[in-house]
Amino acid sequence: MAYIKLLRPRDWAKNLFLFIPLFFSQGLFNWEQYPRLLAGFLAFCCVASGLYIINDYRDIDDDRHHPEKLKRPLASGTISKTSSIIICLILVLIGFGIGYFIGEKFLFILGLYFVLYLAYSFGLKTIPILDIIIVSIGFVLRVKAGAVIAGVGLTEWLTIMVFLLALFMAIGKRRDDVLLKLSSGTDMRKSIKGYNLEFLNILLALVCAVIVVAYFMYTMSPEVLQRMGTYRLYYTCLFVLAGIMRYLQIIYVKSASGSPTKILYKDRFIQAAIILWIASFYAIIYMKDITIFK
Repeated sequence: MAYIKLLRPRDWAKNLFLFIPLFFSQGLFNWEQYPRLLAGFLAFCCVASGLYIINDYRDIDDDRHHPEKLKRPLASGTISKTSSIIICLILVLIGFGIGYFIGEKFLFILGLYFVLYLAYSFGLKTIPILDIIIVSIGFVLRVKAGAVIAGVGLTEWLTIMVFLLALFMAIGKRRDDVLLKLSSGTDMRKSIKGYNLEFLNILLALVCAVIVVAYFMYTMSPEVLQRMGTYRLYYTCLFVLAGIMRYLQIIYVKSASGSPTKILYKDRFIQAAIILWIASFYAIIYMKDITIFK
C-alpha cells in the first residue's frame, strides 16, 4: 500500500483532461480514438507519478511538518529514498516509451510537461504567483495532448477556460496553506511567504469573476454557436455557477480547500454539479436534433 500511495493514484484524475477535446469536438462516439487516448492517459499517469516522487523526495523535510503530508511514504520513512528513485526512473521511462509510440507531437507535449514540472520541483515552486501559474499550465498541456491524440482543434476559449479553472483551484489550495501557517506557525511551502489571506481572497474574487464572465461569453460566442450548431449552451451556466459557489463555500466557510482532487472525490454537491453539467452539455450538443430541443 505504501508503494501505491507513493504514486498518488488519486491525482491521476487530473489526466482525464486529455478526454475533454474529444467531448467538445462532438466526437465522443469515435471509438477508434479511445485506445490512443487511454494510452496517452497512461503515459501522463506514469510521468506524473514519477514527478510526484521527485517532488516528495525534494520536500521530505518540509512534508514532515505538514499535518497531512507527513503521512506520505517518503516523509514517514516507510519507503527508502533509493527505492523511490528506482521507481521514479521506471515510471518515467514507461511513460515516455508509450508517448513515443503515440506520436511525435504528443511526445513533445509530454516532454514539455515533464521539463516544466521538473523545473517546478527543483525551484520554481518557491516563487510566488509563478508556482500557481505553472500548475495551471500543466492542465492546459494535458488538454493540448488530448487534442493532438484525437486529431481535433483546440479553441482559444477551451484553453482559456481550462487555465482559469486550474488557476482558481490552485489559489484555493494556497489559501489553505496560509491557514495552516496561521494555525501552526510553520510555512508549509517556501512560496507561502509571498501570500497572505487578503491577497489570496482578492485573487479568488478576481479569477472567479473572470471565469464566470469568460464561460458566459464562451456559451454565447458566434464562433462556438456555429461550430456546435446550437444556441442553448448558455443553459449549462447554471451548473458552472453552482460548482464555483460550492467551491467558494468550501474555501471560505469550511476552510477545507487543501486538495482539489480530494474535494472532487468526496464532495457530493460538486460531483452532482459536474455530472449535471456534463449531462446537460451532452444533451445540448449531441441530441440537438431531437424534437423537444426545437
